[in-house]
Amino acid sequence: MGTTHPTRRGLAGAGLLAALGVAARPVLAATPVPEAAILLSPGPEDGPEARMAGRAAAALARGLVQASALRVTVLGGPDGITAANRFASSTAPDGRVLLLLPGLAAQAQLVGDSRARYEPRQWPALCASLQAAVVAGRGAPADGTPLRVALPGPAAPEAAALLALDLLGRRAAPVFGLSGAAAEAAVSQGQVDALVLCGGAPGPRAAALGLTPWFAFDAAGGGRDALAPEIPSLGDLIPDPHRPDLLEAARAAGAAMRTRALVVLPQLTSADVVALWRGAAQRWAEEPADEGARRVGAAEATMLSSTLCAAPDIALAYREWLLRRLNWRAG
Repeated sequence: MGTTHPTRRGLAGAGLLAALGVAARPVLAATPVPEAAILLSPGPEDGPEARMAGRAAAALARGLVQASALRVTVLGGPDGITAANRFASSTAPDGRVLLLLPGLAAQAQLVGDSRARYEPRQWPALCASLQAAVVAGRGAPADGTPLRVALPGPAAPEAAALLALDLLGRRAAPVFGLSGAAAEAAVSQGQVDALVLCGGAPGPRAAALGLTPWFAFDAAGGGRDALAPEIPSLGDLIPDPHRPDLLEAARAAGAAMRTRALVVLPQLTSADVVALWRGAAQRWAEEPADEGARRVGAAEATMLSSTLCAAPDIALAYREWLLRRLNWRAG
């Protein structure tokens, strides 16, 4: 892909930043806008991640204070691991290369996937696209009946649903190999009792399956998800966890499900350049989101990143739980 997106120029861009109240405006005025930049995106070229990258590039270009050509370059598959590895290994911190990081790339790092040779915790966040991730099941979460939970596999972020149920004291067993429409069909056929619903309208979708939405994975910074405010958050149900590290691990994997895309800059990018791009990202946050999704700017994207990109002790706790509970370790 090589589409370029020229910006509005001069006073129009500066007026937009003033209207948005970007605190760093004096810095932005003194920071040169790169004539050209690249947004690295997971593939394939006709996939949803690449299409989202095209929309993000257009919005970011429109938000800059001077004209700049922002081109999308597609690398690897939809899990984002190849793109993230390239970004981590060969990107100078000069603001000329950005990355669209999907939640799955952060999940790979969380579980210790040997392919994930990057540390995203140090990448400054610019903006994000989010969706809800809700665990729904038969009856109530406090019910003592053993559950069968539909999961794609141990490494998938949906395994956080099983961890959350463990923290809630609910007996549950995984049924692997089920995700999306296949998981919903298994519920309808009585083969499983609970699943994770990602995307739009999780409450009505759960009701259509005869399920009750038990909880949503917490929003960035904690609290209920704005896309499902009527559904309790995991934190609502576990206000005082006996294993805070495992609750944070569940939140990290939950954030991987919630994160459709997180746009970041390289580690060690200067504060002036970060401020320049964060000012541009306000345009992305203000434009209409896809159905069932929500766009956020730098402040919420930064909070999201702090949950999504777990600290080493949280990642270790999650990996130990995967080994103990599911007898699984990343290769």
